[in-house]
Amino acid sequence: MVQLVLLLLGVDYLRRRWRTLFAVGLLWLLIGVGVFIDALDNAIYFPMEFLAYLLLAEGLATLAVAWTGAGGQRVLRYVKGAAVVLAAALILAGHHHGNFVLSMIFGTLFLADGLLQAVSAFVVRYPRWRVVLGFAIVEILLAIFFFQPYPTHYVGTAPYCLGLGLAFGGWNLLWIALRVRALQRIPPERKRTLNLSDDVIADHTIVEKSATQLAADSPFEWDGPPAPDEKALTVHVWTPVGSARTQAQRTLIVDRYIAAVDANGVISTGHAALESPEGVYISLYPGVEIDRSPDEFGRILRATRENDVPGVFQPDYATESKAWCESTTKVRIRNYSPDRLGEFWDAYRQEPTYNLTYRNCSSTVSNALEAALEGAVGRFHGRDTGWRAFWRLLVTPELWVAAQIRKRAATMAWTPGLTLDYARALSMLADPRPFGWLKMARLALRRMMRSRRGWRQEAVDAADARAGRV
Repeated sequence: MVQLVLLLLGVDYLRRRWRTLFAVGLLWLLIGVGVFIDALDNAIYFPMEFLAYLLLAEGLATLAVAWTGAGGQRVLRYVKGAAVVLAAALILAGHHHGNFVLSMIFGTLFLADGLLQAVSAFVVRYPRWRVVLGFAIVEILLAIFFFQPYPTHYVGTAPYCLGLGLAFGGWNLLWIALRVRALQRIPPERKRTLNLSDDVIADHTIVEKSATQLAADSPFEWDGPPAPDEKALTVHVWTPVGSARTQAQRTLIVDRYIAAVDANGVISTGHAALESPEGVYISLYPGVEIDRSPDEFGRILRATRENDVPGVFQPDYATESKAWCESTTKVRIRNYSPDRLGEFWDAYRQEPTYNLTYRNCSSTVSNALEAALEGAVGRFHGRDTGWRAFWRLLVTPELWVAAQIRKRAATMAWTPGLTLDYARALSMLADPRPFGWLKMARLALRRMMRSRRGWRQEAVDAADARAGRV
């Protein structure tokens, strides 16, 4: 999540606030360590019931707005909301049974995530895989700590998790503050109020506002994706099922994120590409056929140099779709930087190398999307909006969704399904939308108003009918 915050807000935005970030991060780190140590002696002074009610409210709010997501986003929202509500209920239940169940849940989650990261790091061997393997071992040790009753007989489970969460959150804020302080200042792309391309602004009058006027106004929002005739960055995804030549055999999760097998036994892994209104088209294919036999499966999954093959970049979407088929799904984003996308593309296409797990079509599109969205949130809200953009980004559910997807892809491999969900989440972050709970509240209010008007009309009709009878 730290990398995403740094990416979306940009170095320029965060450098002006690194001291505050450092102070808040240090405070969180100290509080987290204090809460963790406090729980070790079986005498807990932290108000856990207050925390439980906060978790319950957050979980219910997440479940209430989960329907506003799409695809994997919706599933992750429901999973997160249900998990938070369950944790809050177990904390409120208290006593031995609630604490024991909570310990088993956290231990299982840490163990599963640690084992998954350890296995994928050892098999795929991506850059810095040894570092990730070390963190995976730490997660497994934490799982063992939650499973065994010493020293508090499971009573300290919730404070342990709270302390670890605050400590890691504080450490991440410290890391952001120190990172942006050390980075070089990124020069502005153009002398414009929002540093946005005219082509991607829906309301062209907004570029006439000064920075002071923009900060005084409420943040600009788009209630929905770009219109078909609106210029925007487009992520094309051919899902494994949608791109299969014949009817695919449906397999839960596998055919969505890995591969699909059609009736003839042909494997379809899908594809991803990126297209911009400025003429940039990014679509990477292997230039030679890759041996995907079961005997070679373990070897070709490694993100090492011996598995590199020559790659081919497709010229444009029209040519690619004509030779194959139309993309299954499109994700369109208004708020992006054409200049940074162009710089990324000029450098990236100099090396036409393809690697099945480390440099494939999906990883190429995801990297290009991140380059195009670098600093998008910070630039969009202007220079004088203070901390509004930062806190709005932190409380947006899609930030958590995007972070989970990015973590899974970075420690295993980018696939078209993961790229699709990642692009959807980033589109909600880069193009500001009304918060889901606010949208739901407005919808409920409109329904109430319609119901009241209907009741009033029924009362009037009933009164007229009685008058007519009299």
